[in-house]
Amino acid sequence: MTGSHGSGRKTALEDRPAIDPPAWFTEQANRADPSVYDTFEREWPACWAQAADLLDWEETYDSVLDGGEGPPFEWFTGGTLNASYNCIDRHLPERKNQLALIWEGHGESRTYTYRELSREVNAVAAALRERGVEEDDVVTIYLPMVPELPVVMLACVRLGVVHNVVFAGFSSGALAERMERTGSELLVTCDGYYRRGSAVAQKNKADNARIAVEQDVSVVVLDRLGRDVHLGKDYYDYATLRDAHDGETVDPVPRDASDTLFRIYTSGTTGEPKAVDHTTGGYLAHVAWTSESVLDVKPTDTYWCSADIGWITGHSYIVYGPLALGTTTVLYNGTPDHPEKDRLWDIVERYAVDVFYTAPTAIRAFMKWGKEYPAQHDLSSLRLLGTVGEPIDERAWQWYREHIGGGDAPVVDTWWQTETGAILVATLPGIDAMKPGAAGKPLPGIQTEVVDPAGETVDRGEAGELVVTRPWPGMPRALRTGEDWGAASIHGDEWRYYPEDGATVDSDGYITFLGRVDDAINVAGRRFSTMELESAIAGVEGVAETAVVGANHATTGTAVYAYVSPEGNCAEADLEARIEAAVETAIGSVATPEAVIFTPDLPKTRSGKVMRRLLTAVANGEELGDTSALRNPEILGELQSATPDR
Repeated sequence: MTGSHGSGRKTALEDRPAIDPPAWFTEQANRADPSVYDTFEREWPACWAQAADLLDWEETYDSVLDGGEGPPFEWFTGGTLNASYNCIDRHLPERKNQLALIWEGHGESRTYTYRELSREVNAVAAALRERGVEEDDVVTIYLPMVPELPVVMLACVRLGVVHNVVFAGFSSGALAERMERTGSELLVTCDGYYRRGSAVAQKNKADNARIAVEQDVSVVVLDRLGRDVHLGKDYYDYATLRDAHDGETVDPVPRDASDTLFRIYTSGTTGEPKAVDHTTGGYLAHVAWTSESVLDVKPTDTYWCSADIGWITGHSYIVYGPLALGTTTVLYNGTPDHPEKDRLWDIVERYAVDVFYTAPTAIRAFMKWGKEYPAQHDLSSLRLLGTVGEPIDERAWQWYREHIGGGDAPVVDTWWQTETGAILVATLPGIDAMKPGAAGKPLPGIQTEVVDPAGETVDRGEAGELVVTRPWPGMPRALRTGEDWGAASIHGDEWRYYPEDGATVDSDGYITFLGRVDDAINVAGRRFSTMELESAIAGVEGVAETAVVGANHATTGTAVYAYVSPEGNCAEADLEARIEAAVETAIGSVATPEAVIFTPDLPKTRSGKVMRRLLTAVANGEELGDTSALRNPEILGELQSATPDR
């Protein structure tokens, strides 16, 4: 595997102090027995029956895993089930009047009990069926964070139809590409939606995408803005279709465990988007088990993952995981700072949210805005905090726990990706000690190594590349079947999956992630991970958030450019000196930034990820390319002006 960190160089991130989970949390945790690790190791792969047992099966599977040293891997062979049934129908006898969804939008809110959600999903499934949608067809969904998004998803899987959700912020070109690749002939979208108080003309983008694809596409349009949008030939009004089938019941179609549940594309923030197909049995079992074990989700909880359903995090931990467990899940269509910077904490307080799961980028933004915003609200309902999407530095972790978690709530730092489907590395919060900035150990049943470029295991504390050395239930179709996916290989007699993330493992087996292997910066022949550099900078008092990229340099080949968003009114000259000193102390003078560029914000996707691709282009004076995924495109001009000419 090329592009590995694999330098064999000791990092400055190893052996952090451990913080034990509080006794009150362990007493009520879904997983509190440390023997779960030994049990899963001793009984692997049969151990994953515990995950399958969280679901209801139409036909019981014959075996947990079929497969030898390499693919094809068949999870839960012979079993049939339906995801919509598992997320709705089976909860109705006991929880029909319990809230399934809480939605907060642009000055409005809605709630759905499990009975009401069932009625909506059945009506929409009947409408889709009338439009000619059949089992194994692909329906593309291009909606913002509105309740109709999970409703259409669940209606699709009820029919055995594959859904292809495209993030609402993507351009018409990105939508067309994803529709073209899937051969999708039905699109569900809306006339528009509100973002930061302004209307976004969603249907215009959908119209342009429809024109750009070769196949004929019918379009179902949800009226969100109430502006009497004209619907031409092959366009249908969502409410009219839904209302025509209100009260109808659609029997859930049994699906083989290996059948595709949905298709999703990687974000394309660092490269070409890649299609990922997740299967029904293994994926659903994996997200249910990790929701219960890592996020400690209970049916009585009000649970909130602040991601967008357009990304895999929203699929797994807003829709399928929580609803499979019969809990109440929160959807929010808006930004954390509109109308005020306490917007999220107001929602947490009003709904007494028990578990909150968000991105480190968002946490660093909260830090920058100030602790006074969460302090305005009663956040005592929060039992557990989670982070997802990228590594979190120690300072942000501590701030999150202190000011959002009341100084006592456990924090789970989770590692996974679109390709894995569900969490692979984290702490079990009722069992494991926490190490701020380190994600944790591989979960029970998961096996990993950190290797050098030759594929050999590195010593503890040394930087390398993470590999997953066993299959897992939530693995995508391409890895399960052994298709040429460019991400798996055989090393000796051992099958491996390469997530392309740099990592180091400490003496307790805790993994610290160092960022993508292609995010490494080579300065004068020495490789530094962006996470290592950013952690050193983020630890400086006065730094709210930072992103580090490499810029072309005549002498060293590449120079470190640090983009820094400061807290409050810090004196920039003093802060720059302290940043340089911190990097030199933690890593060495060769890694000292060539330039420190101060900025009020960093370019981020609407899911909160920093788009380092754009920062690299700015630092090198290159064309920016597609910026449609940005939530704050106005920052790019400021960054270009502030970045020094080389």
